Amino acid sequence: QVQLVESGGGAVQAGGSLRLSCAVSGRTFRSHAMGWFRQAPGPEREFVAAINWSGGRTAYGNSMNGRFTISRDNAKSTVYLQMNSLKPEDTAVYYCAAYSSGSYYDPRRGVNYWGEGTLVTVSS
Repeated sequence: QVQLVESGGGAVQAGGSLRLSCAVSGRTFRSHAMGWFRQAPGPEREFVAAINWSGGRTAYGNSMNGRFTISRDNAKSTVYLQMNSLKPEDTAVYYCAAYSSGSYYDPRRGVNYWGEGTLVTVSS
């Protein structure tokens, strides 16, 4: 089993920044590519970003437009999401995700484990 615990969410004004963290325990962190998804009110969970086991390969959703950066620290078993130039439409619950292997083919698929989520609210 893998446990994922997100932190760093909160309320921020448009144009501001937040950094989300996800601490991972339970199995070898390096065994998993990691990612972030988000869900605003509605049925769809949107892909935000993914990073492979070494940090050498990343992918981003189309809505991010270079504003978000995913990174990982394998020594700390933690993955981060730096979010800059936040917009009201970024308001959502952000979920940390662990993929089934150290890499990903389609980052929108292959997630084996989810965190509980952390709420980000961006006001105009």
